Amino acid sequence: MKRVFWLLSGLNRRMMKLLFALALIAYIACEYIDLILLSIQENGDVKIEQKIDEAVAPLREKIRDLEQSFSQKYPPVKFLSEKDRKRILITGGAGFVGSHLTDKLMMDGHELTVVDNFFTGRKRNVEHWIGHENFELINHDVVEPLYIEVDQIYHLASPASPPNYMYNPIKTLKTNTIGTLNMLGLAKRVGARLLLASTSEVYGDPEVHPQNEEYWGHVNPIGPRACYDEGKRVAETMCYAYMKQEGVEVRVARIFNTFGSRMHMNDGRVVSNFILQALQGEPLTVYGTGSQTRAFQYVSDLVNGLVLLMNSNISSPVNLGNPEEHTILDFFSPPVNMLSSVPKRIRLNPNAYRGRAVSRSQIQFLSEAQDDPQRRRPDIRKAKMMLGWEPVVPLEEGLNKTIQYFSRELEHQANNQYIPKPKAARMKKGRPRHN
Repeated sequence: MKRVFWLLSGLNRRMMKLLFALALIAYIACEYIDLILLSIQENGDVKIEQKIDEAVAPLREKIRDLEQSFSQKYPPVKFLSEKDRKRILITGGAGFVGSHLTDKLMMDGHELTVVDNFFTGRKRNVEHWIGHENFELINHDVVEPLYIEVDQIYHLASPASPPNYMYNPIKTLKTNTIGTLNMLGLAKRVGARLLLASTSEVYGDPEVHPQNEEYWGHVNPIGPRACYDEGKRVAETMCYAYMKQEGVEVRVARIFNTFGSRMHMNDGRVVSNFILQALQGEPLTVYGTGSQTRAFQYVSDLVNGLVLLMNSNISSPVNLGNPEEHTILDFFSPPVNMLSSVPKRIRLNPNAYRGRAVSRSQIQFLSEAQDDPQRRRPDIRKAKMMLGWEPVVPLEEGLNKTIQYFSRELEHQANNQYIPKPKAARMKKGRPRHN
C-alpha cells in the first residue's frame, strides 16, 4: 500500500513539474507577444488592424467561394407534376451525345441518373447539373449490373469513334453485349422502356443507297471495325429477343454521323479532324481519295429525334440522320467549304487558310482505312412519317457552332488552363487495361 502511495506521489510531482513548465512557457510567450505588440505600436511601422486584415483576407475569399458554390445557378428547369415527371437513366450520359441528351431531359423537368465509366465521357460535360435535386451522376461500368428504379433507359454507353472502339476491341464488345444485356435485364425487372442507341455501322459498307431500315447490311465480321459493327448488331438482336420473349418495350435508333460541341478533339472523326487541323494551320488529312460520302447532322437534331422515338409507339429500328450527302472533299470547296467558317481572328495560324477553296497541295492524302464505308446516306422517310422528325440545323450553322467550341478549347489550352485531356487511342503491348 505504501508503495502505491509512493508511486502516486511520484506521478503527482511529475505532473506538477509539467504544469509549472507549461505555465512558465505560456507566461514567457505572453510577455514576448506583448513586447512585439508594444514595439509595433511604438515604431508605428505596421498597424495591428492591417495585420489582421491581411490574415483574414484569405478566409474572406474562401467564404465567398463557398457562398457562390451553395448558390449555384442551374440552367432553367421546367416544372413537371408527379404524374408527368419520369425517372430516366442515361448510360454514357457524360459523353458527347449523352450530355446533350441530359441537358434536354433535365430542362424538360425529369429526374435523371447519369451512368458513365468516363472512358470517353467527361465529368465536365455534365458538371453544370451536379448538385441539382433532379440529377445524379454515378461512376459505373454497364458491364456490371446496376440496380435502380427507373421508368426509361437511354442506353448510349459505348465508344463510338473508330480510334476509341478499336483501342480495346474486347471492351467494346463487352459494353455492347454484356452491357446491353444488363440494361435489358434492368428494364425487365422494373418495367422500364429501353432505347438502344444503335448506329449506321450496322449497314457496314452498304450495297444499297440510300440505306433504309429494311436493309440487312454488308459487314465484315472479322475486320478491325467488327467489334463495334457486330457489337451493335448483336445489341439489336438482344433487344428484340427481350421484346418477344419477356415483353420488354424497346426502341432502336440507328444513328448516322453526328457532330457538335463536346466532341473529343482527337476522336478521329471527319469533322473534328478537319476543324482541329484548320484551326492549328496543319495539313488537312484525307484517307483515300476523298470521294467517300457522308451525311452529317448536328447533335441537337439527333437529341430531339431520340426523345421523340423514346416516347413513340415505334418498336422497329428508325434511322436518325441527315439525308444531305457530301463527299469528304466537299468540305474544302464550295458550297460547303468548311474553312470559310473559320474566322481569321480565331485561327492559330491565320495565314494557313483564307476561306477559299483548298488546293490539293494543302491536303495530305493517306491510305484508306480498312472496311471504311464508301457511301453513307440515311433514308429517313420512316422518321419523317411516323415521328414527324427531320434535321433542321443547316450544316453551315452547325459547323460554325462547332468551330467556336473547338477554338475555345484550344484557347483554354494555350492559356494553360486545366482541360482534361481525352484518352489517347493507341494500342498497347500486353493485356489492355480496360478488359
